[in-house]
Amino acid sequence: MISPTVILSEDVVIHHPDLVNLYGCSIGQGTRIGTFVEIQRNAVIGGNCKISSHAFICEGVTLKDGVFIGHGVMFTNDPYPRAVTDEGELQTDDDWSVIPTVVERHASIGSNATILAGVTIGEGALVGAGAVVTRDVPAFAVVAGVPAVVVGRSRDAPQRIRVVGEAP
Repeated sequence: MISPTVILSEDVVIHHPDLVNLYGCSIGQGTRIGTFVEIQRNAVIGGNCKISSHAFICEGVTLKDGVFIGHGVMFTNDPYPRAVTDEGELQTDDDWSVIPTVVERHASIGSNATILAGVTIGEGALVGAGAVVTRDVPAFAVVAGVPAVVVGRSRDAPQRIRVVGEAP
């Protein structure tokens, strides 16, 4: 379902419009969206992004231009999720605050990675498949693991990035 509240720029490609759930978000020019993707309200997707199938992009996430999202990538926006209040009532929007997450331009996130609320993934960074990102990722860093740590640097990195295990 694509809600009428979605702002679609020119040349956005949604491969199977009946097999996505998009509402209240904005999607930039030339972006491609695969099947079984959900993008929630107030998410902002830049231009020329690629979002692979089964990805979940929740409220509060911003993807800058040229970002790649692999299959099954999961974003979160609440570090302490709960279904009910202290009184046992179902939570409403008033019971929690969205923690924003930003993925800077040309970053890539591998399949089945999980991105926790409140992090920034730097420009040109690469998140390995299955990684769990719990803190900010420097620009042009390659991170992997649970929790994700810097294991290398992008081949087009303009500056030196310290890799785990390297001497300073």
